Amino acid sequence: MPLKAHLLEFRNRLIKAALAIVVGAIIGWIVYNPVHIGSWSYAGVYDQLTYPFDEYKATNPNSVVTLNFGNATSAFTTQLGLSIFTGVIISSPIWLWQIWAFILPGLTKREKRMSLGVFGTALPLFLAGCFFAYQTLPKALLILFGFTPDDDKSSNIQQASDYFTFITRFILAFGLAWLLPVFLVGLNALGILSGKTLKKSWRMAILLIFIASAVITPTPDPFTMFLLAGPLCALYFIALAICLVIDRRRVESGAEPDWSDLSDDEASPLT
Repeated sequence: MPLKAHLLEFRNRLIKAALAIVVGAIIGWIVYNPVHIGSWSYAGVYDQLTYPFDEYKATNPNSVVTLNFGNATSAFTTQLGLSIFTGVIISSPIWLWQIWAFILPGLTKREKRMSLGVFGTALPLFLAGCFFAYQTLPKALLILFGFTPDDDKSSNIQQASDYFTFITRFILAFGLAWLLPVFLVGLNALGILSGKTLKKSWRMAILLIFIASAVITPTPDPFTMFLLAGPLCALYFIALAICLVIDRRRVESGAEPDWSDLSDDEASPLT
């Protein structure tokens, strides 16, 4: 395919991805506030993300824990930013597909099968990570708000822009972190990383997971670190089990010799 055709294809894919995000952002704008359709109702993105404030006030009436929109445009820019963020999340199957479809023609048959498996696994895991963060975030905030002294001298007034920046980073961090097993299994499928190596290095891997969780979570408290690190440890062992199965099938099919029983200081035979 000539360069001009590649650029035209890239432009078309980019337009489709952008339109998907715009449509998703419009939906995000609509569901920002409560929605009622017949007997069905949705509390709205804003109420969902700020209900920890109401919950905390109900049990701690003397504490001042509230959001502050610092200027005339703050409420509008907050709604716009959250709408775009919602649009990016809910339209992710479409724009990720556009990226994959652009790359697909240049792949070999084997690479196409592998990339389809990666795409089919990565997207659900990313959305599951975002959903997990969305569900656990209110409980995490209630615990964090609990450190505010319950008296008439103390307050916890947060800027809306800072609060929602924290929210979006928290959700994205979880979504991206949950792609860990896809990355590990992908390296194993390429023959770069064996299941035996993962099994032998699990202690170091757990330590690195906790260090990475402490770095990428947007707050320094240990609670959010454990919220991220716990599921990641479980996902690591799931990936480990899958890699061991893949390695065993390679050996059984004769595609790779079985050297798993050799000790670390024993040389493997030349083949």
